[in-house]
Amino acid sequence: MYWLCKIIGTIPLFIYFRPKIKGLMSVPKAPLIFASNHLSVLDSFVLPLVYYRKIYFIGKMEYFNGKGFSGWFKKFFFTSVGVTPVNREGGSKAQGALERGFEILQSKKPFGIYPEGTRSPDGRLYKGHTGVARVAFRANVPVVPVAMINMRKIQLPGQYFPRPHRPGVTFCEAIYPAKYVPDEDLESFNKGTYEPTREILRQMTDDIMESIQKASGQTYISDHYAKEFK
Repeated sequence: MYWLCKIIGTIPLFIYFRPKIKGLMSVPKAPLIFASNHLSVLDSFVLPLVYYRKIYFIGKMEYFNGKGFSGWFKKFFFTSVGVTPVNREGGSKAQGALERGFEILQSKKPFGIYPEGTRSPDGRLYKGHTGVARVAFRANVPVVPVAMINMRKIQLPGQYFPRPHRPGVTFCEAIYPAKYVPDEDLESFNKGTYEPTREILRQMTDDIMESIQKASGQTYISDHYAKEFK
């Protein structure tokens, strides 16, 4: 299903929407994490279409527990294209999805995540959850911040048909977890036994979000999560 959608979707994407793509050639080889802002449901289609390998995402639980034919089709589709459901309440309830992310990275595959935890309610960029940093430290892989641009101009929440507008996808400079490890802890980090503090996880997550903000130009609400404004 993933590759079928990619084949069908790539041609109209590049002919009709003509996305502006920046930084793609500087993306490190997998395993790595793509951490993207989230403006529209189209983000999960456009980002995989412009990257040459299959990206494994996590998605909100609501995509998997709908009723009727529509609910069944959504579950079938998202399962087929490699999306893992996540409980967006965070904390221990989201641990299963993060474990799945770690398994994906252990298999040398790209993992995609939206640190905001949900789509932006108003187009602004919100505080990131630290799960992205936690998985990066555990798997010892780089995080590539990704800025999706103009997606709300193409499709607003609840809108069925996209409008003609040119989207942008900017791949920012990779951020490596080793950068945040104190010198005295580098040995344990290299052995895979290092446990980052909450402060380190927060600092790495904030740096990821700031990188996205610089590339996207969004107003950054650094002290509130997006779900607080839903």
